[in-house]
Amino acid sequence: MTDVHYPEQRSRNMAAIRGKNTSPEVKIRKMLYARGVRGYRIHYALSGKPDIVFTKQKVAIFIDGCFWHKCPKCFREPQTNRDFWMEKINGNVERDLRVNIELSESGWTVLRFWEHDVNKDPESVVDKIARSVQKNL
Repeated sequence: MTDVHYPEQRSRNMAAIRGKNTSPEVKIRKMLYARGVRGYRIHYALSGKPDIVFTKQKVAIFIDGCFWHKCPKCFREPQTNRDFWMEKINGNVERDLRVNIELSESGWTVLRFWEHDVNKDPESVVDKIARSVQKNL
């Protein structure tokens, strides 16, 4: 399928996509709060800019968008400007791996969840977070 937008319009559309406070992030934060799992920080200044951070327990949580982080289950390569987007997306994947290693070596527990997991089974995601936070108390 060809892109129906001019390059300038496509660029504006892609730039408008949120990087913070996405609906999956907000959903998980609300569910954590409702369950009484509190004391987290959002967008804490830590390598990789985790979405949710439990500083005392050293748990960093990332909720990765399936397109932007190349989900092995549902990622589809872009049909237009493929080289540009694949370089950017592959760079995201490489950065994610570096951040995981850096945080783990610094004593942090790193949890990554795919956007589709949050949309499909948010309770399971919240369960995993709650267990990890409890374990690191």
